[in-house]
Amino acid sequence: MAVLLQSLCIKLGVVTGRDLAQACRKYFSFWPNIVLYLLCEAAIIATDVAEVIGTAIALNLLFHIPLPWGVVLTALDVLLVLVGWKVKYLKIFEGIIITLVFSCAACFAVLLHKSHPDWRKVALGFVPSKALFTEKGALYIAMGIIGATVMPHNLYLHSSIVKYRASRNQTQIGQINEIEDDDSDQSDAEERQPITRKEHLPVTLRMTLIDCVVALCFALLINAAILIVAAAAFYETGRTDIAELSDAFELLKELLGNAAGYLFAVALLFAGQSSTITGTMAGQIVMMGFLGSSWKVKPWVRQSITRVLAIAPSMAVALIRGDKGVNELLVLTQVILSIQLPFAVWPLVYFTSSKRIMTVKYVEKEDSLDAGAHNGSTSSVSSIRDPEVDDSVVEVQNFANGPFLTALAIFVAIMITVFNVVLLVQVASGQT
Repeated sequence: MAVLLQSLCIKLGVVTGRDLAQACRKYFSFWPNIVLYLLCEAAIIATDVAEVIGTAIALNLLFHIPLPWGVVLTALDVLLVLVGWKVKYLKIFEGIIITLVFSCAACFAVLLHKSHPDWRKVALGFVPSKALFTEKGALYIAMGIIGATVMPHNLYLHSSIVKYRASRNQTQIGQINEIEDDDSDQSDAEERQPITRKEHLPVTLRMTLIDCVVALCFALLINAAILIVAAAAFYETGRTDIAELSDAFELLKELLGNAAGYLFAVALLFAGQSSTITGTMAGQIVMMGFLGSSWKVKPWVRQSITRVLAIAPSMAVALIRGDKGVNELLVLTQVILSIQLPFAVWPLVYFTSSKRIMTVKYVEKEDSLDAGAHNGSTSSVSSIRDPEVDDSVVEVQNFANGPFLTALAIFVAIMITVFNVVLLVQVASGQT
């Protein structure tokens, strides 16, 4: 599901030059747009409550730093990242995230080796089971996993950052360039700056999709390793009384050695840092995309507001509850992500399935020669033009989802929505 949804984000950002939040502001009326924005902010806050607390616990386990101070340290380092954020540093940011994720993966690879799982049972664990609906709490955990894996705010983030590799100014595929911010309040009748050159558009879509598939398959392996280690180290040994992350830390040291416990804490630290960085960047994109020109504040003010909205609940939890009951809180925050997911998925499916939104018109313009035009060829670029009244339009290309992809995307959206409705009914009736 994550691969499918992220591929739609890529298509939306590269073809239209608008991220998901900007598209919502352009094509939806005021109140639905505001509701979607508030729901997305709630999801980002839920993510940061989980990741900031998780990072603070990791600092406590590794260096015995009290939870409130760990929250403060986590907040400060992410703010430093945001202050230094510029498009030209995108590769550095990507490098930081890749390093954190690979470090987390390496830790769990070692833990996987140490825990000696029964691989036959691991294989059977991938087979769908009716226990999802019959066992109390199973659906609650499953929806938390979906929310934590797909992460609705990452759909907004990914649809935004892919645009910087689709600039019409790029001289080679994948090159990062600044792009002119698209004011989504404009009508389609107005000409807007094209997002990319004709010859680069299909290649950019294909290469970005490959990048997405590789990254998410790697994420699948990490998430699977986390579950396998937990099952092999705790459940198979009969130790099902793990209430807190600190309990898991101590039991891993007891069962697999001190190194295993510290590997778990390091993985927790790296995972928390990567998620808080991407979550905060998503918050900035969501705020700018949904509110647009009506939000007249400086960028650093936007960044501070976004961060405070996320840090305040985390600090409250750290001060009031400490590390007691944090496990339940962490799962709850991921379930909140799952509940918010349909409100991001349905607009994404609608936009990418619309021929009106996803059709690109190419025109020939003598003043739009690109950096490769020294060979004498005229560059074709995309623009909003009507081919019936403008004879400069030379080609119209439709990038909307085909019938099969549309049906598959709708099926996924319906499945996520139904699961969430069933979950809410279970919670309301006390079955979870």
